[in-house]
This record gives sequence, structure tokens and C-alpha cells, in this order.
Amino acid sequence: MQGTLDLLILKALSRGPMHGWGISHRIQQLSGDAFQVGQGSLYPALHRFEKRDWVTSHWRPTENNRLARYYELTVTGRRALGDEIAEWRVYAGAVGLVIDAP
Repeated sequence: MQGTLDLLILKALSRGPMHGWGISHRIQQLSGDAFQVGQGSLYPALHRFEKRDWVTSHWRPTENNRLARYYELTVTGRRALGDEIAEWRVYAGAVGLVIDAP
């Protein structure tokens, strides 16, 4: 759904630093396989987040001993997550009103 990508990525990162594949996997897992975020959407969003100072990144080995870039929320990113959640709840509430209308 349009407008949900930032929220999903920020929420996935709220539990701690993750590499790109881990972020995608976490979103898929948390959504019960409803959302599958591909690299073509994920990495441009992460680069946008870095420019906004929502995340920082650093290289380190994965559990499989491969080098990967890990992303971590900043204080600004945590605030952005709170804002995104609030906006989503307003949006979802409005959709609910429309759906429930006679």
C-alpha cells in the first residue's frame, strides 16, 4: 500500500540494527507474509533515511560471516517512526469510517 514503506522499514529497525535482507525478512515475518519488500524499494528508502538522518549505517560481518551494511535508527529516526505510526492510525481510522458507513 502506498505510504506504508517508510513505516514498515522504521518499525523493523526499531528492535535494533539490521542489514537489508534482515529488514526485508523481518517485515515479511511481522506481516504474516503479506508484505514482501524488494531490494528495488528497500535500498532507495534506506538511502533516503540516511539523508534525513533517520538511520546510520556501518559495515560488519553477518551471522554467516559475510560483510553487510547494517542500518540503525537514530533519535531522529525514532521520532519519525512515532510520527509515521500516528499518521497511519489517523489514515486507518478514516478508512474504517468509510468502510463502516451505511
